[in-house]
Formats: sequence, C-alpha cells, structure tokens
Amino acid sequence: MTGHKSWARFLGLASSAFFALLFIAACGGSGGAPANVNQPAPTGSTGPTWTAGVYEAASRFKDRCEVVRTGLDFEGNPFPDRAGSTLEENFWLRSWTHETYLWNDEVVDRNPANFSDPITYFNRLRTTATTPSGKDKDDFHFSQPTDEFLRERNSAPVAEYGASLIAYSLTPPRDFRVLYTEAGTPASDTVMGVPNLIRGTRILEVDGVDLVNANSQAAIDTLNDGLFPATAGELHTFVVQDPGAASTRTIMMISENISTPAVNRTAVINTASGDVGYVLINTFSPFASEQDIADAITDMQSAGVSDIVLDLRYNGGGLLAISAQLGYMVAGPARTSGKTFERLRFNADAGGVNPVTGETNNSTPFYSTGLGFSLVSGSALPNLNLGRVFILSTDWTCSASEAVINGLRGIDVEVILIGRTTCGKPYGFYPEDNCGETYYTVQFQGVNQKNFGDYADGFVPMNSSASFGVKLPGCVVDDDLDHELGDQNEEMLAAALQYREFGTCPTPPPFSITTKSVEPPVDVMPGLRMMEKNRDMRMPGE
Repeated sequence: MTGHKSWARFLGLASSAFFALLFIAACGGSGGAPANVNQPAPTGSTGPTWTAGVYEAASRFKDRCEVVRTGLDFEGNPFPDRAGSTLEENFWLRSWTHETYLWNDEVVDRNPANFSDPITYFNRLRTTATTPSGKDKDDFHFSQPTDEFLRERNSAPVAEYGASLIAYSLTPPRDFRVLYTEAGTPASDTVMGVPNLIRGTRILEVDGVDLVNANSQAAIDTLNDGLFPATAGELHTFVVQDPGAASTRTIMMISENISTPAVNRTAVINTASGDVGYVLINTFSPFASEQDIADAITDMQSAGVSDIVLDLRYNGGGLLAISAQLGYMVAGPARTSGKTFERLRFNADAGGVNPVTGETNNSTPFYSTGLGFSLVSGSALPNLNLGRVFILSTDWTCSASEAVINGLRGIDVEVILIGRTTCGKPYGFYPEDNCGETYYTVQFQGVNQKNFGDYADGFVPMNSSASFGVKLPGCVVDDDLDHELGDQNEEMLAAALQYREFGTCPTPPPFSITTKSVEPPVDVMPGLRMMEKNRDMRMPGE
C-alpha cells in the first residue's frame, strides 16, 4: 500500500470503474493520459514550424519549457530548464523519438503544433504494430513526473503499511488480497502472536466501510484514505479474513514511511540431495538493490547451496547492471568471463553508436564487482558457480528480470521456469527528463551472447499449451496465495523442488484463485509500478 498520487496514476491505467471512482480525487496527468486525443494548440502560438519528414536535432529543443522549474531536484541537482513553450517541448519529443525510438520508421509524423499537451503528443509517438500473438509490440510506452521517478529510483520512503495487494475483482463483490508483506512493517507486526496481515489475507472493510460492496463517493473516499495513507502516522482500522479461516479479524495499523527492499526474504531448504537456496527478489530498481541482492547471495554461498531458486514472480525489472550482477553471482567467473550478458540493438539509423548517449554501442558484461550503486565500486561479488537455476515467474516477471533468463541462457546455464509465461519485454529505454516529466520510449532490444532476444511473447514453461512464446524446461503452476512465499508447500516452490528431484511437473489443480473472477487480476503494489517494468540503463552518478 502506498500514497494517493502514485497509485492514482497507475491504477488509472487499469481502466476500471471502481478505480476511476476510488482515485478520482487524486488522479493526475502522465502515463494515464488518453492516447487518441488530438488537441490543437492555442491560436497565435509562435515557434518552430513542422515540415513532414524533416527533423531538427532534439538538442535544439531540450529543456525549453513552458513552465520553468527553479532550484534543485530530489537528488540535489539544479534544474536545467530554460524559458520555452509547449510547442518546443513537443518538437523535442518528436526529434528525440526520431533519433532514439527503436521503431522510429513506424511512427506517424504528426504536427507538434496540433497538440496542446506534451504527454498526449508523446502517447501518439509509438508503433501500432503487434507481436505474433496479437498483443501490442510496444506495450511499454509511458511517462511519469520526474520527481516521482527520482524518489522511486532512490527508494525514497513512502507512507504505507508494508503490504502489497492484488485485486481479483474490481467491481462488487470486490476481492482485494495481500500478496506479501515486508518484515518489520505495520503489516507484519504481530498482536498476541498473530501478524496483522499474511499472504492471502482478504481485506473486507476499511474504517467501517464495506470494501467488497460499497459504492457511494463518501464510502470510496474513506476506502481511499485508509488503503493509501497520504502521510506517516495515520491510524486506520481494517476487517480482514485470512486464507482458510471461517471468521474475520479486526486490526489497526499506523502508516509509516517505508523504503521497500529489493530482497523480501530468503531461505535455505534442506533436501536429501543437497541444500537449495530460495531468494525472493521483487525489483532491481532502487540503487539499494545492489547490496540487498549481493548480501542474499553471500548468505547462499556461505550455506553452500547446491541449487538456487530465484523468485522473480513479482519482479518488473529495473537496473540492467544489477540484473547482470545477479547473472554473474549465479553462474560464477568461469562461465561468465569475457561473455556478454546483454548487447543492445538500436534502430537502423544508429549504426554502431548508441543514439541516446552518443557513445560506441558496447555490450553489458556479467559484472563481477560492485558498481557503486550501494556497494563499493570494484568490490568482489559473491558467486554460486551454478550451471542451472530455477526461476519462479508470472506475467509480472518483466524486462530486466527476463534479461536474467535470457543472459544466462546465452552462456548455456540451464534455466528452469516454474509458474506462468513472463511478460515479454526484450526492450528497454533510458528514462529521460524534459521539463518535469520523465519519458520512457523503447530505444533498444536486448540480445544475449548468442545474439538472441526475440521473446516479445514471453518465456513459457515447457508443458504450457500456449502457441506463442519461447519454451523453456519447467512447469505451469498458478500463483498460490494459500501459503507464504518461501514455504516449501507453496505451489510454485514445491513444483521447483519436485522438478529438481524427479524431473516431473505436478498436475495442475482443477481450480485456482486466478479463475475466480472474469476480470484479470490487477496489481496494486509498489513492486509492480509501471516505471519498474523496464531495463533502466543508468549507472551510478547518471
């Protein structure tokens, strides 16, 4: 659970009537702006003029802003803004897209003067092509206020309870449940030995309002205030029901400013054929994730595990360099030395140059040392020296998480996939601020040591009936909310242990929670924010 503003913007993308009501007071511009609005600019505007197919350098229009920011940003850097206009902001978007967008030859060249809002214009600067399965080839085009981007990148504390939620039904009767909690937070605090929330707990009431059925504006305002506290120190009351329980419980939680760690939990599982490590990694995005992940692998190395299960089921991506470090920490020096974790493929106009940085298009290696995000630069990383890895996945396993799969497969580490088809994002971008908005436009495709990166329809467990996607050894298993993550009886982890021991998959259950709603589940959790479904190419100091 987190603050109003971020969730209002994210959940606006869900296109649900409930969320439109629940977050109406907090909704803002950005990624949720309509994509099909063609708004003419005010008459009498002056500035650059449009000639179809003719593009001036984006640098001419960079930081020419209608509203000029002054002072320092969240990271302490002075704002680069200069006096300009909305028209110049639009012309920058047009030229920047033409120079850096992966599919720049598939973008219709529209007159920037016909749009009075840069975000609306930006939403039109994308391909409309589809993948073999029929989904949008570019399903990742979005933007967000730069201040939000910087706070998320730096793990700025956010007022919340430390619980991540999922909605299985967005209309009455609604179904909101807990995916996991963070240790040491209000959500995981115990009262008489019972945690406030556990995985699978269903939220039924908030401050006396029926979450399942209420629909009045006053009721929704109360739900909004309780689920997503605006500040730390707010006390709210919840009626909840745990999985398998016949009765309900009433709990009270006080919101706190929480920085969500990359690693949620670890375990060492003793089996007859050797110890198995389990690590739940929910993001590669915050700078602090470098140390979080290295510490977890150090623990696995010290325990002498003979196999590792990486739980990436909720990991939407983040910093590519850190996912490259994880690849090294799994495979070890002999398998990774001199090998490419990921090479970037840019648009056809780029040649051998990175069109974003202007530098030679060099490959990302399997980094074997700290890079300076939160570890000392040059410090040696631990490694497990394993020739195979078990990865737990869902369709939220995306981008930099998929890069771990693809990068390891490129050096012949066996990747065994347990769960569901990954999201299918072999693409990435360099987040770019202009005039207070950070834009994400797909600028490259990532390919591995074998020059493979064609998994736009995801990686798929071998026994899936799916017609599209890249099949990997492994098993189709549903996300199981009846057991805690890391519990050997949790269905995905149990399937990984079964496959490891016997090479077989469990029989899929005849009925699962994912079939209980005709609406697809909607993620309402910090680890699944849209900005984290990416390969962030930034390095320390950038």
